[in-house]
Amino acid sequence: MSVLKVIELLASSTVSWEDAAHKAIAKASKSVKNIRSVYIKDQSAAVVEGKISEYRATLKVTFELE
Repeated sequence: MSVLKVIELLASSTVSWEDAAHKAIAKASKSVKNIRSVYIKDQSAAVVEGKISEYRATLKVTFELE
């Protein structure tokens, strides 16, 4: 029987929402093992002088407990 846990991560990037998600998973995988899936819950951006300065993503990450 598998037991899965879901955690929520927040990440940001100056490049894109996709890059923010990649960074979040790369960082989480250093301490969280058995990551199975990721769900992009929300996306937002910071705006400075009429231009996007930072992309932000909220992710739900599912992993299997050992």
